[in-house]
Amino acid sequence: MTRVWKWNRPVTVREVLEDLQQERSIAYTTVMTVLDNLHQKGWVRREAEGRAYRYEAVSTRAAYAAALMNDAWSQSDNPAAALVAFFGMMSDEQRRALRDAVRIVQGPETPEPAEPPDTRRVTSTDTSSADTGTDTPTDTDRQNPGSAREPGGR
Repeated sequence: MTRVWKWNRPVTVREVLEDLQQERSIAYTTVMTVLDNLHQKGWVRREAEGRAYRYEAVSTRAAYAAALMNDAWSQSDNPAAALVAFFGMMSDEQRRALRDAVRIVQGPETPEPAEPPDTRRVTSTDTSSADTGTDTPTDTDRQNPGSAREPGGR
């Protein structure tokens, strides 16, 4: 399957054989048998081309890996514990990939609206001259009676 996925196109037994023979000695009939078995299991489809077949992967390598993980996870008697153990085995790079994948699956998040600025907040250190937005005297106004506001305004 690695060779079929690698090319990402229909391949012949001969192409797979020649690629494998760069690494080790292997017989044509062995490659033909394996591809036939993969066809019978539904992993590849094949189309006749002359006296040979062209084999093509039914799903991607990523989909296959996902199916394996899902199968293993679904067989656990404690799925949460299995996930925790799995995440604990991950490298930093794998954790980043996981975060990216979760973002993709969840879609773009709608950011919460920013809180409007507090217009009543005192931005000056001299609170006696700052407008606090109220008509009631502040602690500073009480301490400095000359700065107290008159009712109904300044």
